[in-house]
Amino acid sequence: MTLRIADALDRHPDDHIAVIDDEGVHTWGQLRRRAWGAAAAWSEVQPGDHVGLLVRPGAAWVASLMALWHRGAAAVPLSALHPGAERGRLLDDAKATHWVVEPAEASAEVRQTQLAPAWTDACGEPGRAQRHPSETALILFTSGTTGRPKGAQLTQHNLAHQSKLLSEAWRLGGTTRLLHALPLHHMHGIAIALMPTLFGGGAARFLPRFDADAVWEAFGEVNVWMSVPTMYHRLLAAFDEQVALQDERRARAAALKLCTSGSAALPVTLAARWQELHGHIPLERYGMTEIGVGCSNPFDAAARRRGTVGPSLPTQEMRIVDADGADADEGEVWVRGPSVFAGYFERPEANDGAFVDGWFKTGDVGRFEDGGYLKLLGRNSVDIIKSGGYKLSALEIEEVFRNHPAIDQVAVVGIPAEAWGEAAVAAIVPRGEPIDPDTLRTWSKQHLAAYKVPRRVVPVEALPRNALGKVTKKALVAQLEVRLAGQDL
Repeated sequence: MTLRIADALDRHPDDHIAVIDDEGVHTWGQLRRRAWGAAAAWSEVQPGDHVGLLVRPGAAWVASLMALWHRGAAAVPLSALHPGAERGRLLDDAKATHWVVEPAEASAEVRQTQLAPAWTDACGEPGRAQRHPSETALILFTSGTTGRPKGAQLTQHNLAHQSKLLSEAWRLGGTTRLLHALPLHHMHGIAIALMPTLFGGGAARFLPRFDADAVWEAFGEVNVWMSVPTMYHRLLAAFDEQVALQDERRARAAALKLCTSGSAALPVTLAARWQELHGHIPLERYGMTEIGVGCSNPFDAAARRRGTVGPSLPTQEMRIVDADGADADEGEVWVRGPSVFAGYFERPEANDGAFVDGWFKTGDVGRFEDGGYLKLLGRNSVDIIKSGGYKLSALEIEEVFRNHPAIDQVAVVGIPAEAWGEAAVAAIVPRGEPIDPDTLRTWSKQHLAAYKVPRRVVPVEALPRNALGKVTKKALVAQLEVRLAGQDL
């Protein structure tokens, strides 16, 4: 069955709760009227347009997204963590015509026309753009081995199918109350956590941002928690610090019906500690911007396997291939199915390299264990760093650092770190006099989102290279692990 996510969300009764945020409780009827009001106000947005979206998490964000879909436009979600220059680059790459921003923000680096959310409830539904399920619903930027983020096009049907799969697999129904503290500019926060919850008829309780103590407090209001390993690390640290609250917090954790972890491998030690509080290890699954969720451990906690990401979900085909593209016991993971994205926006060379006969080449290496459970072994490319739930492009970060006049050479790698999965570390060769690492990190924050800034900047005399002059990053990782041994990343 071919679905549009915009139509699927419109089926819920007006009086059902959809969103809870710092403003209060919002029903589907209230969200629709806000969305209709915004859609009527944004008459200049045409079907097929790409429009940036930078609005506070909660009802305002959801209603803005619904309004853009009502007009037949695709949303390009942005992050408040992005510096102005980065926002401008992303909107230019997506060929966005406008951007929705609240509050209004003057930005010399962004040339697109600003649209302010119009929150006067519409008296009735304005004319709806008639669009096909294959239309682009979202453009989400994902890092790649080119060093320049690529805009992945997710269609209305991609999102609807993914939402149906996960709402069924994870039993997200009308009584679901999801605690949402994930960023709303990438796959995990939007299409893995939020959309399946809303699709299934549940409600999302939004926090403005992740704060460990605020999450512990909000656990008393919800029954589903979706996050990344770094969040589990911080929750457990806050649990240890607040001795007087431990009994209360243990009871709140135990009352959650589902806890998931994704975007990076969950360290076994964190899974075991969470099990002590919640009673079960978090449900790990495997997904990425381009495929949604390909496989998942079962909802039934007894059937979950620690260290794996579960078997394939229905309709998601997965295979393991060797370097020649032949089926193998261990190798690269390839995926195809209705959730796989429509391709990178205006990047034909990237699309040519990403697909083989309809199979998407994930770049992840793994093997299937007994029962078809997938065990991930790492990345084909050392230039993709999974840190704190984000996929970072080492090449993109290096490109920024190369613009500093005092840097001669730079290489960025991921160093294993329990709190982050991997911590981005930049090894730099100074052009002349020694450079203060903290000064460089401060400088880089003007050009990179905070989560992309390397956790450490390490001056070195030279970068390890092979006979052809290429930096051997595996050797660099080994050197830096010795150099940073015992330090908290």
